[in-house]
Amino acid sequence: MNDSLASLQQLTVAFDKRVVVDRVDLTVSRGDIITVIGPNGAGKTTLIKAILGLQKATRGSIVLKPGLTLGYVPQYLSLEPTLPLSVRRFMLLSGQKLTACREALAKTGVAHLLDASVHHLSGGEKQRLLLARALARKPDLLVLDEPAQGVDINGQAALYDLIRNLRDELNCGVLMVSHDLHLVMAATDKVICLNQHICCSGYPADISHDPAFIETFGQPVAESLAVYHHRHNHSHDLHGDVVDRGHHKHHSHATDDSHQGCDHAHH
Repeated sequence: MNDSLASLQQLTVAFDKRVVVDRVDLTVSRGDIITVIGPNGAGKTTLIKAILGLQKATRGSIVLKPGLTLGYVPQYLSLEPTLPLSVRRFMLLSGQKLTACREALAKTGVAHLLDASVHHLSGGEKQRLLLARALARKPDLLVLDEPAQGVDINGQAALYDLIRNLRDELNCGVLMVSHDLHLVMAATDKVICLNQHICCSGYPADISHDPAFIETFGQPVAESLAVYHHRHNHSHDLHGDVVDRGHHKHHSHATDDSHQGCDHAHH
């Protein structure tokens, strides 16, 4: 049964007369991991903001499941450096009880940092903290905008594996925006290439061969992704160590055909 969490139909967002998101159709269901990729200025963050209700749609519709709980992980944590703030206090500011906060921190592997200063955390620890804050809400849909921002390469692989594991454990939907194409291809079930409109969409193994993808990112990137996806047949634990992928439950949900191409020219 398709448990739709968020459905976008012909969603368009324009600033003055400049169209930033153009007639996007997208459905995110429970169990999905869908990643939106695209060049800078493609409308990825605007799309996320529209789903979160932070940006009004110019045309089209966004339908959320009644009673839907959203968890949002922004690109980065920006705080006044002179403001004393512990991880405990930061988590409690979410409005959740300490028990729920502790559980969420444990899920993301940073429970030991409860009394640490937020200002002293590494890039990877901050991203795990932001993820924990979103998880404390027990979301049906987890929305992540560049979740690996400021995280080193080993930490990125571990973070994406963590997101997959959380999807399995919580049975939630995941919608990510990312520019890190290589790791995304190993971490997601479906890829959507956005350049104002949806250029192409499909399974990671297929998307790099799509002419629209090649036109957007170039032949060298497409070829490197095809090789990377073939070779990256393993997962990482929270410390970046390789583990057997057979220990992970696999989901593959497509909201439409397994692979779609763009039938019109790029703008």
